Amino acid sequence: MTRTGKTSEAARGESRHYLAKAEEFLEEARAAAAASRHDAALLNAIHAAIAATDAVTVALAGRRSADPDHQRAVDLLREVAGASEEVRARARQVSALLGKKNIGEYGSRRATRREAADAVERAARVVEWSRPAVHRARV
Repeated sequence: MTRTGKTSEAARGESRHYLAKAEEFLEEARAAAAASRHDAALLNAIHAAIAATDAVTVALAGRRSADPDHQRAVDLLREVAGASEEVRARARQVSALLGKKNIGEYGSRRATRREAADAVERAARVVEWSRPAVHRARV
């Protein structure tokens, strides 16, 4: 059984706002990566993936994770979006990104160019996947 943690209700139409945030964070992540600001790229990529996850869960279920542990957002995604290989792949990508959060946000070690590029690539796949999921929900 999946542990989804604390969630909050949201109008399904708000999914478009979360998607817009995801796209904005992704754009900033790409710009930061291009300017060799690896920590900023990494963190913006992570936030893009979290916002994209919220967009999908709000579109499908009118709920988003409100848990301080961002992994619970991935658990909620699995719960509301189903167990398809596509959902599992996106959930793995978000989980991998969350695993890097401490590097850019809390640790003293700086993110590398490779870590930033990988994060931006993973986040881009999640955001790209979330767009049609939100649009298919017709909200």
